Amino acid sequence: GMDWTESLDQYCERLDASFWAEPLNAVTNAAFLVAAALALRIWLQRAPRDWSALALIGVVTATGIGSFLFHTYANRWSMLADVIPIAIFIHLYLFLALRRFVGAGAVVAGGTTALFLVASPFIGRLAAPLVGSSAGYLPALAAIFVVGALCLGRSRDTALGLVATGVLFTLSLTFRTLDGPVCSALPFGTHFLWHVCNAGVLFLLMWLYMRAAAAGAAGKTHGAATA
Repeated sequence: GMDWTESLDQYCERLDASFWAEPLNAVTNAAFLVAAALALRIWLQRAPRDWSALALIGVVTATGIGSFLFHTYANRWSMLADVIPIAIFIHLYLFLALRRFVGAGAVVAGGTTALFLVASPFIGRLAAPLVGSSAGYLPALAAIFVVGALCLGRSRDTALGLVATGVLFTLSLTFRTLDGPVCSALPFGTHFLWHVCNAGVLFLLMWLYMRAAAAGAAGKTHGAATA
């Protein structure tokens, strides 16, 4: 069977199998927890309670913890602790964004998300020769821009916010991809910058999502007032 404790050395910073062999990669996961805490602060100020947004905040918290475990234990079980929350966030956010930003029904949003889930690995495989292990994130990057374009007619603010987030995510993925190639010149690599930038990406996505609910609620009360 599979050895769940087999050591994995996937990042420039790691030189041996010890717990603190990736100090920057480990400590920068705090950025995900900061992003979740800032989002939670905004969430607590909002009424009515936005439960789907709270679920996203929970997944980002799990991402920070899982990524910390992976960059310290660096084995197969901790890799799952890292990749599962990230996969949940990508697909949950896509579903919720199609509902809230684009106004899609549950069936259309669910079907699109399922299609995205099935198609992603194929796109990742095609792009792997160009960007290596970061190829798996290209479908998520494309989704940010596509959803941004789709909601342009409904909310220019959200559309521009998503495009800006997509630009930051592109920078983030660049740092993730360069970790190996620049390793001889930068001994600690660039993977830790992916954590920092990506925490920013996740925060922006959560903030845009919560802000759209507030705008929707304001629109509803405004509509009721004029009716």
